[in-house]
Amino acid sequence: MANDKDNKHPEFVVTDRRKFNLDGEVRPDTPKDAEPIVEQPAPPPAAKPGPQLVTSAPAEVEEEPSLPATPSQAEQQQQADAYRERSKDLDERLQKELDAHGTGQHTSDFEMNFEKFVASLYMTALMQLGLVHQEGAQPRADLIGARQTIDTISILAAKTRGNLNPNEEIMINNCLYELRMAYVEITSAITRPPSGIIPPDPGAGLR
Repeated sequence: MANDKDNKHPEFVVTDRRKFNLDGEVRPDTPKDAEPIVEQPAPPPAAKPGPQLVTSAPAEVEEEPSLPATPSQAEQQQQADAYRERSKDLDERLQKELDAHGTGQHTSDFEMNFEKFVASLYMTALMQLGLVHQEGAQPRADLIGARQTIDTISILAAKTRGNLNPNEEIMINNCLYELRMAYVEITSAITRPPSGIIPPDPGAGLR
């Protein structure tokens, strides 16, 4: 007869692996590393972007160009002295040439002063107006150039007002008067219709 122990069925061990008891609390025998899984709430849907205020970038401020540094007073004096020294040497050479040819001229005749400067501008304007020309050449008018030269004399008169002697002031005022009068006459003659022809009435078509 076989042993009763050999006829017994193998025993099964049931282990309770639940992490919570019936009250919903964590069982005390639950391993510490087995923490309950907490479901994270889903993130809310992203809001649709609304109209954004677009601000223009501030305009760039243009920096004024820096002025070049001017020479110091000592440098200006040094250059002025060197200029006078070279001019003196040139005048001595030129005077020897003038004496050799017996022209009777002196180097002081070639020195520039205010009256000679205004006179050169005056003659330039007359040539540009076509009133003066070289011998054998046809007069050619340059009205734009003449106007610029006349304006140059006008600027010169305004900038030197109060610093001229009576002769210089009379000269520059007379030059301006004559040149302006010649300019008005010449430009008027250009725009004036030929004699004997009646210009059309500009308002005839509006009646």
